[in-house]
Amino acid sequence: MELQVGVKALITDGRGKYLFLKRALPYDGETEPRWDIPGGRINAGEPIAEALAREIKEETGLIMKGVPRVLYAQDILRLKEKHVVRLTFEVEVEPSQITIDTDDPNGTHHNAFAWIAKEEIKNLHHDIYLTPVFKLMGLEPEP
Repeated sequence: MELQVGVKALITDGRGKYLFLKRALPYDGETEPRWDIPGGRINAGEPIAEALAREIKEETGLIMKGVPRVLYAQDILRLKEKHVVRLTFEVEVEPSQITIDTDDPNGTHHNAFAWIAKEEIKNLHHDIYLTPVFKLMGLEPEP
């Protein structure tokens, strides 16, 4: 089994909305794409904060500012051959235009973005591994 470490960024607009990206393809074993937050894998030897800033820039064009705050650490066990340890951070960014990477040759990136209000998150078809993060922050009610 391969072990990887990933980082995710929960970005707010400062007015109660959160940035979500629509995946271009569904996750393995699923039939429709989900909404997710920016993030990706850490490269070997890359400091966590640098990886987080890089992923935010690659996926949204936004520049991280300040020190990110760790919100949640979890195991992602979607595939039998891969164990991902995911660290989710609350992140501030410089105000700017969002540009998403739609030209990924593997088709695994995103094809849309949206600022979603707190009360709308519960209705969003999002990555299931985000649910405990949202519950912890009071962004999604218990079922």
